Amino acid sequence: MINLTILSIAVSLFLVLSMAYAEQGKINPEFSDRLEKATFAGGCFWCMEPPFDKLDGVISTTSGYTGGNEKMPTYEQVSSGRTGHFEAIEISYDPEKINYDKLLEVFWKNIDPTQANGQFADVGKQYRTAIFFHDEEQRKLAVASKERLDKSGKFGKSVVTEILPAEDFYPAEDYHQNYYLKNPIRYKYYRFGSGRAQFLNKLWNDE
Repeated sequence: MINLTILSIAVSLFLVLSMAYAEQGKINPEFSDRLEKATFAGGCFWCMEPPFDKLDGVISTTSGYTGGNEKMPTYEQVSSGRTGHFEAIEISYDPEKINYDKLLEVFWKNIDPTQANGQFADVGKQYRTAIFFHDEEQRKLAVASKERLDKSGKFGKSVVTEILPAEDFYPAEDYHQNYYLKNPIRYKYYRFGSGRAQFLNKLWNDE
């Protein structure tokens, strides 16, 4: 027979640990209220999460779909190119630790903004690049950063990335989230195979 005292202690310990774990998963309401969103389309969303995840002040990145007409689209629908959606990421960030200009800088350094028909080996409407602004301040900063990049001549071509108002954002299926962590070998193979890694390394390796 199980000793009732031991059983009682075990149950109490379990409850305490469960409550502590639950508390860790909560975001302080005051902290949550100050978080802001940024939405970028940079081709394959697998490749757009890593550079933002490592930034201090970025709370989360979510891969998903935006800019189209279909409600609650699936990956199969979006990948067909018929829904009008972009593959995109939605970033939740703390503006007291990182500003929108820094996010824009990271965005530009992880895409080819001169490619109008997709990104690298991925061709299609769903792989176009775009900045989706959430307010007037984001729009102004996005326009200014695009103009600076265009005038810099860094790419030798005109910057064609669109700047659009944010629309409904639909999170992608679970297997797409944090793909680079779940499938690191396949992710690295894809990133290299698409030509993205070589292009970015050549362009920005001096910085």
